[in-house]
Amino acid sequence: GLFKNFTDFCERIQDEAVNKKCIESLIKAGAFDEFGQTRRTLLASFESIVDTIQSGAKKNYKGQVSMFDLDSMDNENKEELKYNFIELDEFEDKELLSMEKEMLGIYISGHPLEKYREVISRITNINSMVLQEANEELQEKGSCDIKDNSNVVLAGIITGVKKKFTKKNTIMCFVTIEDLYGSCEMIVFETVYNKCSSILLEENIVQVNGRISIREDQDITIIASEVKELDLDSKPVGPKVLEIDISNINEIQKEKLRGILLFFRGDKNNLKVEVKVSQDKDPIPSGAIYATKDILAEIAEIVGKENVKLRS
Repeated sequence: GLFKNFTDFCERIQDEAVNKKCIESLIKAGAFDEFGQTRRTLLASFESIVDTIQSGAKKNYKGQVSMFDLDSMDNENKEELKYNFIELDEFEDKELLSMEKEMLGIYISGHPLEKYREVISRITNINSMVLQEANEELQEKGSCDIKDNSNVVLAGIITGVKKKFTKKNTIMCFVTIEDLYGSCEMIVFETVYNKCSSILLEENIVQVNGRISIREDQDITIIASEVKELDLDSKPVGPKVLEIDISNINEIQKEKLRGILLFFRGDKNNLKVEVKVSQDKDPIPSGAIYATKDILAEIAEIVGKENVKLRS
């Protein structure tokens, strides 16, 4: 039949091949969540409970308390008398999900990135599902919508890091990134690795700026140009228009501006961009971008603060 509670489980499997390590794994995976105790409580208590059962303390207890006394108690009081639970508050969500991933290889009760879905969708222009679909297109048709060397922004949680040395004795790193849709791989070469090695750790949530690499008979790969911890407090600028005056900037500035507008290209839900090419003409609509304070500051640095204006 069904197990009534955690101690009922421990009592009924005591003669089976279920050791403490197995019970610990079941607790971490959330198998006993429906019984009411927190996982932290069970992890702190299960060994003493198993030891009590195995040492025959339960039999001693039966000799000390009459059947009449037992019948007069409710089930909760019986359990308190028999077993000692160390009552503790639950782990943080991140720790719970991490344990599920460790035990099962997947997240069960949620996803570490779910609460950041809006931030991620706003600052990225690609995800693992898009890459997977592009790989399938390549295999079937020999081409896909994603272009080689195109700039991309990806965000996710690091699930694997493999380092190796090249023939030139420089370090390179293969990093597996998992987002809300699946996982993909990026390559980090030595120059970039030296700048971000301290954050290339499993379970870290990162933003990756890079470029697409498409090679024959290989899956599409992202070559990282920058890896940084995701700004989880990033806030949208709001439904405004970014007006940029390029009438008095040089060609080098214009080229840099084109690059950043292309890199952070957005859609109708993002910050609209209008470019003013002449003082005596109205600004020209020029698409939209994913915008944060950092991105706007970078644009202002390129063209000059006096040439950037936000308006409704």
